[in-house]
Amino acid sequence: MTGEETRTAMSPPIRSSAQDAELHPPATRAWLTRAVIIGIVLTALNLRPAITSLGALLEEVRDGLGMSGSFAGLLTSVPPLCFAVFGVMAPRLARRFGPAAVVCAGMVAIAAGLVIRPFAGNTAGFLVASALALMGIAVSNVLMPVIVKRWFPDRVGSMTGLYSMALALGTASAAAVTVPMTRALGGSWHAGLAVWAGLAAVAVLPWIPLVRARGTALSTDAASAPAPTHGASSASAAGQEPSPLRITRSRTAWALAVFFGLQATAAYITMGWMAQIFRDAGVPAGTAGLLLAVTMVMGVPLAFVIPRLASRLPSQGPIVVALGVCGLVGYAGLYLAPAGGAWAWALLLGIANCAFPLALTMVGMRARTGAGVAQLSAFAQSTGYLISIPGPLLVGVLYQHSGGWGLPIALMAGLMIPQIVVGILAGRDRTVEDEAARRP
Repeated sequence: MTGEETRTAMSPPIRSSAQDAELHPPATRAWLTRAVIIGIVLTALNLRPAITSLGALLEEVRDGLGMSGSFAGLLTSVPPLCFAVFGVMAPRLARRFGPAAVVCAGMVAIAAGLVIRPFAGNTAGFLVASALALMGIAVSNVLMPVIVKRWFPDRVGSMTGLYSMALALGTASAAAVTVPMTRALGGSWHAGLAVWAGLAAVAVLPWIPLVRARGTALSTDAASAPAPTHGASSASAAGQEPSPLRITRSRTAWALAVFFGLQATAAYITMGWMAQIFRDAGVPAGTAGLLLAVTMVMGVPLAFVIPRLASRLPSQGPIVVALGVCGLVGYAGLYLAPAGGAWAWALLLGIANCAFPLALTMVGMRARTGAGVAQLSAFAQSTGYLISIPGPLLVGVLYQHSGGWGLPIALMAGLMIPQIVVGILAGRDRTVEDEAARRP
């Protein structure tokens, strides 16, 4: 899962720093680093348009495919299900094929899925093609924190911020322009969804030379990484494969997984249903898409600021509380005056959704080693996305059977309380390696 593990599994001879310098001279390493940064940014841009573009056109897709409200709720639950199922495979795939190859394949899967799904012709085909795109997103979701930790160990906060900012930009762009772009393409929701495959195709390009150069983010030379610190095992320092952590022994890992799951529940409910909530309140479709875009675009500046701030604090609890309060106020406003204060509620819920970059930052901070980050990232994201699966589906069922948005919004607000509690626990200054070693 980490650089040490990948090198041990794929390259038995342990190279010295001098040998690594010959294989990767400074000019080559600088080029590879730039390619990694470009690849990270382009990959992040593609990790949400498959979801938010569908949210903006959900009503048209429902009508076109004859979906019920409950089935539409199931459709909005597919992303976390795929992220949980396929995300857990990412570390093993990265160890076997190299992370650059896995992310490159992930971008190909996204492009293929987005091209196929609008023209599948029925709900089953639409779901299968969506799952293909979401599989590519899932493996990239898990590998991004690991790549950042490995290539930029002294800049985890700033690089996580850059990645999160690009992710938020892609999310907001898809929400904002999908409806007007669909109109410009003749009003066909098929074309409005398929056009996002082009962005995924572009994201394939920077990973190709990295695969060919054998300079992947997790199997690159050890000379680029700092020496193990804070009590890292001698086995890791010697370049041997460290023993896997018993990650389930760590209370922090569990707290982070639940926090990740609850914030993902809120995010996917927002991406899948918020535009429909505004439309049902009398807001025009184009404006509803813009409101969703405002919610998503708040992540662009805050996703860069919050990880940098979080990495400077010993505990991230105060940030968790601040984001949670914004979410509670936003949901209250959405319940009381969804159309009258729409822009304010969209803004506040956008701030609350920045729990995602905070969770990614805590993944990098709650483990000391690359091995720990890989295991924690896979565990927290896979477990978290499993936790988030019922949320969007339950919202669809409540909406259909209650005939309004009162109960769904109450559910969203109620889930914010445990999110704050477990976020405070996950933000404490400790590492999963220490907790796993202490517990019997």
